[in-house]
Amino acid sequence: MSIVTWNVNSLKVRFPHLETMIKDCSPDVICLQETKTEDANFPLADIENLDYFASYHGQKTYNGVAILSRERVHEVQFGIPNFEDNQARVVAATSSTGTRIINVYVPNGEAVDSEKYVYKLSWFRAFIEYVRSTAKTYSSIIILGDFNIAPRGEDVYDPEAFHEKLLCSDQERTLFEELLGLGFLDAFHERTESSERFTWWDYRMNAFRRKLGLRIDHILMTESEFNRCAEVKILKEFRKMERPSDHAPVMATFM
Repeated sequence: MSIVTWNVNSLKVRFPHLETMIKDCSPDVICLQETKTEDANFPLADIENLDYFASYHGQKTYNGVAILSRERVHEVQFGIPNFEDNQARVVAATSSTGTRIINVYVPNGEAVDSEKYVYKLSWFRAFIEYVRSTAKTYSSIIILGDFNIAPRGEDVYDPEAFHEKLLCSDQERTLFEELLGLGFLDAFHERTESSERFTWWDYRMNAFRRKLGLRIDHILMTESEFNRCAEVKILKEFRKMERPSDHAPVMATFM
């Protein structure tokens, strides 16, 4: 089994890239973020022609998440229960093997002195409580997506420059650790010693070529899933494509 997370930054624009990734990697599950596609315009027929089922939650211009799967999933849920939010940021489903998959697009936050940062922290606290509740029902869980948090210094090309800045602030990192504390392992961090850690590179400043990146796309999993996980890798070649997303896909492969 393999599972991919990818912030495509517009499914319409990046659909040919998705087709290539499916052809090259053939993952069992693909979790997409920032589809930027309202449900009425989701390319369901095109996805089905690629032999995937789709569970999607979108909105026009912004946000949007989807789970594509080779086998039909069940118990599909959108959003964070009991948290009032009109942004399409979470879709969860249970695989045929009983693993609960939670696909998440965490708010960016804009700047640490902004109202959007306050919203981000509030949103993430609600997400933690949602995961805490989910863990009471499911023993096998994978959480993956664009977290908009670089958890550690080595996940940033210049830790000093990003000290207490957006994506790297103590409050964001503390919340990320609190989420891990519910019984999750950061699979890439635990499985990989490579210095090639980054998953996102700004379109500006020739950042990708200059290796000015951050690791903000993550795959977190309970111990039962982690023990089956053979490899986690960043598919950087998709950031090199023409008109790429600013994020590279991350893929976990299981025994």
